Amino acid sequence: MQSLGADDPRVIGGHRLLGRLGEGGMGRVYLARSERGRTVAIKVVRSELARQTDFRRRFRREIEAAARVGGEWTAPVLDADTESATPWVATGYIAGPSLAEVVGDTYGPLPERTLTALASGLVQSLRAIHSAGLVHRDLKPANILVTLDGPRVIDFGIARALDAADRSEGPLTRTGALLGSPGFMSPEQVRGLPVHAASDVFCLGTVLAYAASGRMPFGTESSGMHALLFRIAEEQPDLTGVPGRLYGLVDSCLAKDPDRRPGLDALAEQLDERIDA
Repeated sequence: MQSLGADDPRVIGGHRLLGRLGEGGMGRVYLARSERGRTVAIKVVRSELARQTDFRRRFRREIEAAARVGGEWTAPVLDADTESATPWVATGYIAGPSLAEVVGDTYGPLPERTLTALASGLVQSLRAIHSAGLVHRDLKPANILVTLDGPRVIDFGIARALDAADRSEGPLTRTGALLGSPGFMSPEQVRGLPVHAASDVFCLGTVLAYAASGRMPFGTESSGMHALLFRIAEEQPDLTGVPGRLYGLVDSCLAKDPDRRPGLDALAEQLDERIDA
């Protein structure tokens, strides 16, 4: 966590800011404490997005939907102000490292049993998100927090407010914001096609391949962004390191055709069988 800078607010919606947790395409995220003493994470929207009427409308719609998700696998929405000059949303703060930190910085690839438990928890998270009418659109290791009780998915639904789900659009918006994260996007996102629940299943497969091997299955941006996006859309993933008992499951999630990917119910059933075995 970084200390607050001169350009950071000190109070948002009655929440006292304690420090800056991060910054992304949507805006900044702060650690804060509510008037009742609860620790929360507050995402504040960038000013250029806040000036867009369409963005505000979609942001409001997604906040309302995301508030219905909650549950044990996600960070619940606790408070929000979509009409403020600077819109913001507060979610429950989850103390735990991200999957990116666990795999990339601390422990390396996960053993099969831990990987199976991670997969099961992420499937349950996505089921809760989809049941609320949301598509995550940006499932990646940095958006998955690891706790003793299982994974928690953060930033769900909010990223979808960057564009309309029923409208095709290129991978880059007019403002240059990438609709997804390089290396963890689905072929539909790369091609600028409408994104639905099956896109999250593809991203799930990418995350699991990364967690199993410590490598991104379609490589990195080192060879160029367009080369990476081409590999996602056209080439087969490198699943070296994925355990044999999970190989077929991960491979099926990464089918290029969304209609050929398994649904979350089928994935949950397969994972339950592996956990019970």
